[in-house]
Amino acid sequence: MSNEISKLAEKRRSIYSLGRTEVLPEQEIIKLVEHSVKYCPSAFNSQSARVVILFGEESQKLWRIVMETLRHIVPADKFAPTEAKINSFAAGYGTLLFFEENKTVTELQEKFPSYADRFPLWSEQSSGMLQYLIWLSLADKEVGASLQHYNPLIDDEVKSTWQLPDSWRLISQMPFGSIMAPAEDKTFLPLPERVKVFS
Repeated sequence: MSNEISKLAEKRRSIYSLGRTEVLPEQEIIKLVEHSVKYCPSAFNSQSARVVILFGEESQKLWRIVMETLRHIVPADKFAPTEAKINSFAAGYGTLLFFEENKTVTELQEKFPSYADRFPLWSEQSSGMLQYLIWLSLADKEVGASLQHYNPLIDDEVKSTWQLPDSWRLISQMPFGSIMAPAEDKTFLPLPERVKVFS
């Protein structure tokens, strides 16, 4: 692994204290996302990943959807921590929504039936690579981010609000922004428990 990639892997952290200071211009963030989407690998070169970029009020709109959805689920007397958490995401500069195009996955299942049960898994793996690639790229530019999963609770309203195709399946949400406070210290399991070498 190159020294640069190693340093980026160490630098990437879940940043929960976000601000709206423009660390990168919107166009630079768009280019970063587009480059990652273009070059991220996918099974059979399916290119099933889709990303929606929300800035400013559009990003805050997403977190209002999350807030009101959860308000109907979390008991009122226990809602304060949830509200604070959602507000921390809404405080950022923007949010990325990661989707997979189910139509692409279905077409591959029909075209290659012997692999039919694997394509949904490969689709998820490809999405994971894309999310990590973008996360690394944001960290490289001093933009903080974290990865959230409020799907499927918000799926229908998200698609309706931004008029997205029904075949797009929401995978995750990545709020991003200026880093207002660093991530907490991270602990690590012993590597021999996680990596086995045979030669």
